[in-house]
Formats: sequence, structure tokens, C-alpha cells
Amino acid sequence: MSATPQPVRRRHRTTRFLAVAAGVTTVGALVAALPASAGTSAGTSADSSAKKPGHHDVPRYQDVQLLSFNDLHGNLEPPSGSSGRVTENQADGTTKTIDAGGVEYLATHLRQARQGNRYSVTAAGGDMVGASPLISGLFHDEPTIEALNKLDLDVTSVGNHEFDEGAKELGRLQNGGCHPTDGCYVKGKKFKGADFPYLAANVLDEKTKKPILKPYWVWKKNGVKVGFIGVTLEDTPGVVSAEGVKGLKFKDEVETINKYAKELEKQGVKSVVALIHEGGLPASSSYNYDCDSPGGGDGISGPIVDIAKNVTPKVDALVTGHTHAAYACTIDDPSGKPRTVTSAASFGRLYTDTTLTYDRLTGDIARTAVPSANHVVTRDVAKAPDMTELITKWGTLAAPIGNKPIGYISGDVSNAGTESPIGDLIADAQLAYGKELDPGTDLALMNPGGIRAPLTYAARGAEGDGVVTYAEGFTVQPFANTVNLQDFTGAQLVQVLKEQVTGTNATSPKVLQISSGLTYTLDLTKSGADRVVTDSIQLNGAAIDPAATYRVATNSFLAGGGDGSTTLAVLGGVAAAVVALWTMVRLSLASPVLMLEKQGVRKSLSRSVKLVRGSWWRVFGIQLLATIIANIVASIIVIPFAVLASALSGDGIDGLLNSGAGDLGWTFLIISGIGSVIGSLLTFPITAGVTVLLYIDQRIRREALDLDLARAAGLQDYGSGVPGSTPGS
Repeated sequence: MSATPQPVRRRHRTTRFLAVAAGVTTVGALVAALPASAGTSAGTSADSSAKKPGHHDVPRYQDVQLLSFNDLHGNLEPPSGSSGRVTENQADGTTKTIDAGGVEYLATHLRQARQGNRYSVTAAGGDMVGASPLISGLFHDEPTIEALNKLDLDVTSVGNHEFDEGAKELGRLQNGGCHPTDGCYVKGKKFKGADFPYLAANVLDEKTKKPILKPYWVWKKNGVKVGFIGVTLEDTPGVVSAEGVKGLKFKDEVETINKYAKELEKQGVKSVVALIHEGGLPASSSYNYDCDSPGGGDGISGPIVDIAKNVTPKVDALVTGHTHAAYACTIDDPSGKPRTVTSAASFGRLYTDTTLTYDRLTGDIARTAVPSANHVVTRDVAKAPDMTELITKWGTLAAPIGNKPIGYISGDVSNAGTESPIGDLIADAQLAYGKELDPGTDLALMNPGGIRAPLTYAARGAEGDGVVTYAEGFTVQPFANTVNLQDFTGAQLVQVLKEQVTGTNATSPKVLQISSGLTYTLDLTKSGADRVVTDSIQLNGAAIDPAATYRVATNSFLAGGGDGSTTLAVLGGVAAAVVALWTMVRLSLASPVLMLEKQGVRKSLSRSVKLVRGSWWRVFGIQLLATIIANIVASIIVIPFAVLASALSGDGIDGLLNSGAGDLGWTFLIISGIGSVIGSLLTFPITAGVTVLLYIDQRIRREALDLDLARAAGLQDYGSGVPGSTPGS
């Protein structure tokens, strides 16, 4: 393999014009190149069937090179520790590890792989960005998009991490523009966005019911057409913060792919590749493990297996991701025909080279001839100069923050294993911080997906061995999570531990990392909740008491129900609702203070808190009763208008009761809207009046306002208990 870097290909993706391939010189040479299943007899001229009037002869079968990778996660620099190595099976049955990854090397490998392949397309299976090291994450992953443009990526599906900062930010990465908060990072230079399409066929806007980005894209060259459909896992809301997927709906992967495969077929595109950000788990972690031994797909499990078995036969290959595993397997489609399913691990350590044999006569892929293999992105090739320049530019901008020392370690802190050393370290750190917030904090839980890399003792720069820089710490935990404290009963804590291995986590357990003092036995040979041995759960050597209360520190992702932690989500939701209600009541008297005392906004809020203090339940109860009464009055007013609106719109009472919101006409909406406005006008004085009366009542109780008013009115002995003369007598 040449160590000389190849020049960057400069392409305009919308207009790529290349010469038509030369015609095949002999029928014999063509037949020898045909797939075994082509069914062309020796006496048949296969190339003549692909001729078109006025065109030069072209071969019927055309090999298309598909290069693919997945789960780059903004790893521009070579990943460190185990995150930057792959395992390789040797002929003698042993294994060895190989240092791999880094876009400087990935660019060189891809450019070398493309040599001699005039029909080459590069695709990715999602998670190109998100959970990125500081050099990319600090700049909202603009550096990674810039690198992917230089890599000549043609198309990618979205992954769950593309939604870490929400759909609007994903749209910015696609279309360009400076960050709405941080602005432009390079003076006078606007971020251009991706020059490849992000595909999001199964991600719908809840309002429009349409995909937020393109559902598919078609690669075309000299009459060859290959369609790409991109989807992410349906469970994306379960592995991304609620804010990141707000306003979005994620549809079933199989149903979506089948839908758009039909649509592509109607457009004359019969060769289709699905880019799916969902994956499988091979029986070995070696990148060259044969997952088709003893039979097709026998060596792989996980969600992708069911997906592959149900995606329509119209799809010819599946490029997958999400599990960070390496495999190139064949899994039978619904018709029983073998189909290639690939994944190239993660962090740019591998790329997959697949050959799709395109039949110009049928417009489809000759599926019996689809060889595919993963290749290591070794670091023994020359670095691509344009990538080195990119890393230098962004690394210089990040250096003032990234090079700051934040701690020290005496050796490598690994992220390997079901319970990893760095997972324990992070959980212990969360417990320590939790105790600073509340000394009564008992334990901490950390989600495994929030840990993205190990800490290595060897220095990456000039900081010295054992020094942990901010950039290294950011790489380990790149998410903007905060530490939350929640109270659990012992029974709820046990349920949280069982949710690691049940529900959406049953097939792929997400084992929580735990702080020192919490111990239990996890038996993965069992199934479901039985994997957690309940009687073994102890805290500081004592069995968990189901009725006792425990103070638990978690990150905000887990507290929001991430990784299938529904118990944490429910408890967090209840706690948030209580805090919101408590705050609302404490500030409920601010408006009378603002108006009657002519105070500023801040002083009005402070005065409200003071007036409500000690009477929270009383104020809450009176306001709740006033709200109920106001709603009853409003309903009495609105209902006649709704009946009148139904009668005038021609639907009658039955139409009012049976029609959906989408069936309501303008007549109904206008008349019922008038009723709602009138109802609000008549009931607002009720709630406002009660609030003012509460304000006066609280001032009388706390500040003897009634005495001030009596003195102002000239009542001499008011409140003294001694009868006095009546003014004016």
C-alpha cells in the first residue's frame, strides 16, 4: 500500500460529468465477468441487451464500490486507549490489537481505496457528530462536518446523537450558518454546512407529519442509479435528552424503509441501500470475525437481525451502526435471499468496502455477488495534509480551554467491562458532589452511554504523563449533564436496577455504573428482571430496606428517563411538578404588589415570597378553589356557544360529539372562539379578585394592614377592644 497521500478529489455533487465507459471487446470476456446467477448462456450476447440507440456499447453489469463507515462521533484526532484500537483474529487462533483511527489516516485510506474504481460512492450510518471530543464538540461539531466534506462523503443517515442539540441545530449542520448563540468561530467566515445530504426518513415533525430532512437520495452515474434511504433507531427518544427530540416523532425503521423503497421503485430506482442507525452484536469483538459461520448471520444477534429479516427484498444492502460493533454478515431477507449487513465499529477505526454489481438491464443489484469486508484504518500510512491542516486550525482555537489541567491519575483508567473503572470513578465523583449539595446523599448512578472514552496515563501533548486536561475530561463525558438529587424508596431503587435489563434494555442491557458502597449481583445468564439478584442488593454492607428512603445522585439524562429508566423519569417528573407548583404559589401575589405598591418586578417577587411564607397551603387551597369555580362558570358560558356553533355549521349535536379536531369548520371555530373569549372576560375578575383579596388578607395577618387602614379612615380605637366614640357624633 502506497504511503503517499493522494490529492483531494474536487467534485461538484450536483453535476458530475465523466466519460462513458468503453465497450466490452468480446462477448467471451463479458460472460466471464458475469455473476454466477446472471443466467446468461454462452450463446447469448449479454452486452447487446444493454445497448441503447445512439449510444456506445456499455457492459450490462457494472461494479459499484460502496465505501461506508459509522459512529465517527467527531473523533478527528486518533482516539486514545481502547477507543483507538481494534482486535484482529490471527490464522493460528490468537488475536492481536492494532492502533486505528484518526481522520488524517481515514482520508488517506479512503482515497487509496477509491483508486481504480470509477464507480465509487461513500455512505455513512449515522452518529457522525455528537458525544464528540473537545476539538469538535466545543464548536458544535462544525469541524467534523468540514472534515466529512473533505472526505467526500456522499450521504449519511442521521443517528441518535445528531439530535443531542435538537432538530434546529441538526438543520444548521446540514444547511450552514453561524451558531445562534456562539456565532461564527472564524472571523469573517460563515459555516457552510454539509455538502452531503443527511437522511431522516423516519423522523417526523409532529406538526407537519413530514420528515424533517430528506428521506432518501439517489446516486447517479452514467445510467447507474442507486437509492439510499436513511433512518435512525425508533427508540431515539429513549437514548437522547427530551429537549433534543422535542416536537419530533420517530417511526418504525422497517415500515419506513419499506415505504420509501416502493417510492423509489416507482421512480425507476430498483437498486437500494438502507442506511440504518441501529445495529447488532457479533459473537466476537474482532473486526474480522466470521459472523456467517456456521451459517449466514449465525454469529450476530441484536435488533438489526429482526430489522434485516423484515426489510423488503427491494433493498439490496444494509449499512448499519449504533452498537459500535464490527461485522460484515449476510442475513436472509423476507424472501429467503441472502443480503449483506455491515457495520464498521466506531470512531473512524474501520471502513467497509462493499461491491454492488449493478445490472443495467434490470436496474437492480445482482445480489448473489455482493462481497463485503471491513478494513482497518491503520496509522502506518501518510497523514492527509488537508486533514492535518484542519486539525491544527481547530486545535489552536480549542487549546486555551482544552489544555487546562483538571486532575491527575497514576495509571490508565479503562472504560472496558460491564462495570468499568472509569464508570466507578465517575459515579464516586457524582456521589462526592451530591454530598456537597446534601450531606445526606447515599449513592450515585451513572449511565454507561455517557462514558465515551478512557483516561490514559501517557501524555497526549506537553502536559506531562498523568496530567488530565480539560480536553481529556471532556472526551470522557462530552454531554452537558448536571447532577440531580432524588429521593427513592428502597423498592424504587430495586426497580431502577431491574430496568437496566428489562423493557427496551432486555436485548441489550445498559448496566448502570454505581458508586462505592452499593453492591449487588448481576447474573446475565438469566433473562429479564431475574438478572438482578434482589437479595444481594446492599448499601454499605446492609440490605436495602424497601420502605426506607435513599438520597440518590444521578445525571440529568438518567433523571429524565434516559436509557429506559422510567422510574427515574417518573420520580424526576413528580419532583419537577412539585417544585414548579411550590414556586408558582410563592410568587402568586407578585402582581398585586406590582400594581398596588408600585414596586419593581424583582421587589414584587421578593415581597410575594415574604407574604406567602408560612401560609403556602392556605394560599394554594384558596387559589385552587377559585380556579375550579372560574372554570365551571366558563364552561357554563362556553357550552351554549359550542352548541350554537354546531347547529350553524350544519353538524348538529352528533357532529359536535363525534367529529375530530381536523373536521371542525371555520363557522364552528369562530363562534366557539367568541364564547371562549366571553367566558374568559367574565371569569378573569374572579381569579384576579381572589388574588387581590389574598394579598390584602396576608398583609392584614402579617403587617396589620387593617390597623393602618383604620387609622387612615379615622377609626380611633379600632383593634383595641375598647368601645370608642363614633366619628362625627
